[in-house]
Amino acid sequence: MNREVVVNAKRVVIKIGSSSLTGKDGAGLDQDAVNQLVDVVASLKASGKEVIVVSSGAIAAGLSPLGLTSRPKDLATQQAAASVGQGLLIHSYTESFSRHAITASQVLLTIEDIVRRSHYQNAQRTLFRLLQLGVVPIINENDSVGTQEIRFGDNDRIAALVSHLVAADLLVLITDVDALYDAPPSQPGAKKISEVKSVESLSEAEIGGAGSKVGSGGMVTKIEAARIATGAGIPMLLTSLQEAVQSTAGNELGTLFSAAANKKPSRLLWLAHAATPRGRLVLDNGAVVALKERGVSLLPAGVTAVEGVFSAGDTVELVESNGVVVARGLVAFDSEEIPQMLGRSTKELAKELGPEYERELVHRDDLVLL
Repeated sequence: MNREVVVNAKRVVIKIGSSSLTGKDGAGLDQDAVNQLVDVVASLKASGKEVIVVSSGAIAAGLSPLGLTSRPKDLATQQAAASVGQGLLIHSYTESFSRHAITASQVLLTIEDIVRRSHYQNAQRTLFRLLQLGVVPIINENDSVGTQEIRFGDNDRIAALVSHLVAADLLVLITDVDALYDAPPSQPGAKKISEVKSVESLSEAEIGGAGSKVGSGGMVTKIEAARIATGAGIPMLLTSLQEAVQSTAGNELGTLFSAAANKKPSRLLWLAHAATPRGRLVLDNGAVVALKERGVSLLPAGVTAVEGVFSAGDTVELVESNGVVVARGLVAFDSEEIPQMLGRSTKELAKELGPEYERELVHRDDLVLL
């Protein structure tokens, strides 16, 4: 197996999960684990690479000072724990990096900071400047003020999107298992998967959920991160903290996800993985087949119902009658305009409502199949 893409990567994004930094019991930060990760980053920088770290652990770090033993379920307590833990987390990193005379910085992001163009351009400029200054940015989801994002353990997805944002050559996900397996690693007969040439080939693998008291991700979010990164032309390495030095040096450890041969355009990548849907259009069977097999635009004639309140230009999900999501797209009309258009041809609509209605609900260039 060729691991040259790992060895030759010049700009690397490393994401580490809560359980790797705190242990499965979540009894606060494990300074030895932090030091271990910092040593990996220092080694990569010494070899001439630029490194960005996406770190979970703020909520987990705040549990012990608050007398909590596991990740709280309610949002307010999660945010309180994150508020306490963020300072502890960045202090721990700062102290550890000082052993190598490396300056670290804290960058707090939410999904919105990466999705909205004005926001992500600012984030991009900041990260590029930090790298130019030789700083290691430590990115964490802004859990203390996040709303919807905090509930999904999205640091895996943020890491993949940040990799795309900074045009990284490699994304490394460090977790508490040493690789991807075709079944839960604890299950007898489970086999390690050393290389994944296409994320779609994993359909038969048994992917598990969150595995610790402090984490909120799990292997499902790792696969989603791989889908985003590889779709953007960025290979991804899944490994453990214990094997991180060897695996990032090119040894055949962990699981390497190959970059897709055909990169998705940036706007379609954001549409598929980062945009927040504002509503739904329910399609008839003919429209579903046309989208999937012929790659056409969505016309009003193929829509049976509209759900949600949205404006022209918003992201909507295109779903089958049973609710299965087929695609996402940027809709061309406000939700209040669409009911009168359902099931009708564009020529008929133009004749009755005016020429501006003789167009697609979702143009094929603004649509991505899921």
